Amino acid sequence: MAERVQDQCRLFNEGVRTGDWGAYLDRFGDNATLRIEGDPGSPYTGRDAIAAAYAAAPPEDTLSVTSVESDGDRDVARVTWSAGGGGTLRVRWSAGRIAELTAEFDGPV
Repeated sequence: MAERVQDQCRLFNEGVRTGDWGAYLDRFGDNATLRIEGDPGSPYTGRDAIAAAYAAAPPEDTLSVTSVESDGDRDVARVTWSAGGGGTLRVRWSAGRIAELTAEFDGPV
């Protein structure tokens, strides 16, 4: 189970480095929901809305997964950011795609 989160984070980091979010976004289901703590536009519902959010304000920091706990179709990953700090990613999967992803940050965002 941890491999699917590791793979998604690898695709996220590629998006940060290249500006191409295609492979990362392809892992989201058509009606997926993305919640980002502290983002006033959040939640984003649907792959198109998620893509528009990344196009409007692309992340600049890569992340590293420090641990993953999995329970069926749900993963909870602890991460650290390249600029410092950490957080938690909560991911719910459906048919091999992300149905819901919530990003929470430790401390101020």
